[in-house]
Amino acid sequence: ELSPNIKLIGLTVHMKMALITALRSRAFGIAPLGHPFLQQRMLIRTIKTASKKPRVVILGSGWAGNTLARRLNKNLFDVRLISPANHFLFTPMLPSTAVGTLEFRAIQEPVRTISGLGEYYQAKARGIDTESKLVQCEDLFKGQRFDVKYDYLVIAAGNKTNTFNTPGVADREGEEVFFLKHLHHARQIRNRILECFERASNPNISEMERKRLLSFIVVGGGPTSCEFTAELNDFLLQDVAKWYPEIIRDAKITLVEAGPGLLGSFQKALADYYLESLIKKDIDVRVCTAVTAVEDRFFEDKEKNDEKPGAHYTVAKLGDGTDIPFATMVWSAGLAPVKFIEQTGLELNRGRVVVDSYLRVPGQNGRIFAMGDCATPQDGPLPPTASVAEQQAYYLGDCLNEYYSKFDVLDSNNDDTEVPHPGPVAPALVPWEFMEFMNKFLTKSSKFQYKNRGSLAGMGFGGGVGDLTNTDLPSPDATMSGFIAFLTWRTTYLTKQLSWSNMMLIPMYWFKAAIFGRDISRF
Repeated sequence: ELSPNIKLIGLTVHMKMALITALRSRAFGIAPLGHPFLQQRMLIRTIKTASKKPRVVILGSGWAGNTLARRLNKNLFDVRLISPANHFLFTPMLPSTAVGTLEFRAIQEPVRTISGLGEYYQAKARGIDTESKLVQCEDLFKGQRFDVKYDYLVIAAGNKTNTFNTPGVADREGEEVFFLKHLHHARQIRNRILECFERASNPNISEMERKRLLSFIVVGGGPTSCEFTAELNDFLLQDVAKWYPEIIRDAKITLVEAGPGLLGSFQKALADYYLESLIKKDIDVRVCTAVTAVEDRFFEDKEKNDEKPGAHYTVAKLGDGTDIPFATMVWSAGLAPVKFIEQTGLELNRGRVVVDSYLRVPGQNGRIFAMGDCATPQDGPLPPTASVAEQQAYYLGDCLNEYYSKFDVLDSNNDDTEVPHPGPVAPALVPWEFMEFMNKFLTKSSKFQYKNRGSLAGMGFGGGVGDLTNTDLPSPDATMSGFIAFLTWRTTYLTKQLSWSNMMLIPMYWFKAAIFGRDISRF
C-alpha cells in the first residue's frame, strides 16, 4: 500500500500537469500534453520512482535512534521513527533541570526537526513480525494498534530504571520515589522538592514531620545520581537558604550506594576525591549499603506528632539496619530491559538483544539491527553509555549509506539472501560533528569499533572530575578535577548540542542561575 507521502506526491504531480494543460490550451490554443492515458502512466511512474527507496524503521529517539535518523541519507532511504518520546533528550544535563539550573526545553530536540524524516509515529512498539517484516505498534494516546512495514529495522529502544524488586519502590513511584531518566521525571522531582519546602514552612507542621519533609535520599553511585546530588546541594545552599532561611537547617541529603564507592567506572583516585568532596559539603554518603525496602508507616499518636491519626509517612530501610524517614527519594541505581525487548522473540542475553560484530541480529539475514542500551554484542558487553550508543549509530549510518544501500533489498528474489557484510568504516572517536573529518585518519574496519572518549562527571557549580587515563583520544593519559574539570564538562556538552537555539539558551540559563538564582515557582 502506498504511504500518505507518496500519495501526496502523486496528487501534486497530477495537479501540476492539469494546470499546465489548462494554461497551454487557453493561452496558446494548442492541444493538451498527450493523451490522458499517457498522463496516467506518467503519474504511476512518478509514484513508483518515489517509492523505490528501502524503508528503514527506527525504534527509539534516544542517543542511538536519533543520531542514526539524522545521519541516514534520505535520498537513499525512507526513514521512519517510532518512539513514545517525540524528542531527543540530552541526558548529561538532565540532573540540572531537576533543580532549575536549566529549563527542560533547553536540553531536548523535537524528533520532527530531523531533516528529511519520512514519518514519525508517537507510539510504543509492541511486537515484531519478522516473517512479514512488520512492527506492531500501539498508539500512545488511544491505545489503537497499527502495523508499520520495514525493509531494515533498527531496535534502539533503550532501557528503563531497575528497582531490583526492592519492596515499596515501584508502589511509591511518582509519590515519594522518583526515577531520573526522562524529562517528566525531572519535572516531577522539581515540583516535589518545592512542594516539600512549602509544606515544611507551614506553621502547623511538627518538627519531626518537617525533618522528614526535608529529608532527600538519592539511590545509586553512578554519574547521574552523583551529579543530581551535587546540583541539589547547590540549590539548597544558593536558593533555598535565601528564600526559606527558617527551615534550611533541617534539610538533609543522603546518598546511598550498594557498592564500595562512587563512580565505579572512573579511576579510583577521582572516585575517592568525588566522595570526599560530597562529604565536605555535609552530604551523608553511605557506601556498601543498599535500600532494602521502602515502607509506608502511619502516625498514631496525635499529641506527639501533630498529625492526623492514620496519616502516613515513608521510611527507607537500609542494609545496615538503619531507618531513614524521607519525603523524596530519587532512584537511579541501575538499568532493566523494557517490556518490548522481552516480547520481540529475538535472542536475548540478560534482557538485551544479542548482536554480532556488525550490530546485526543473528538469523535475520541482515534486515534487523540493535544498538544502544538494549543490545549486547556476542563478543562481550559494552558500557550502557551515551557514547557507545552514539558511536554505534555513526557506524550503522555509514554502513547503510555506503554499503547496504547498494544491495537491492526491495527485490523479492533477495528475500532469503543475506545482506553482504559492509566494507571498512572509520570509528567515531571524535565526539563533535564539526571535527568528524579526523575520524578518517583512524584505522577502518568492517566491524564496529568502540573507542573510549574518556569520562566526565559534574559536581555542581565549579566542581567536577574527568578521567582520560584510558581514552583513545589523541591526548595525554591524565585526570582532572575541580574547576578545570567543571569547565571541560560544560564546554564539551555545550558544543554537542544539536541546535543553535539550545547552544544559546543553555549559557543564558547558567548565567541566570548564577546571578539571579533558580526559579522556585511550583506549577
